[in-house]
Amino acid sequence: MLMSSGDNAAKLHYGPSTFRVLRPGKHVLCAVSGEVIPLEELRYWSADLQEAYATCEISTKRLLGEI
Repeated sequence: MLMSSGDNAAKLHYGPSTFRVLRPGKHVLCAVSGEVIPLEELRYWSADLQEAYATCEISTKRLLGEI
């Protein structure tokens, strides 16, 4: 599903166990795949890199430096 940048993308600050909404929106983009992640489905992110990830597999590979 492709969306333009004006389609309610949120801006978040990612903490170790939660995130804070800086700009309201309905979704964020996966930092690796570019996949749209609805906020209610967001489960994986890096507080250090301030990035969201679509899946646990992508998150793990990013943490291990494989991608």
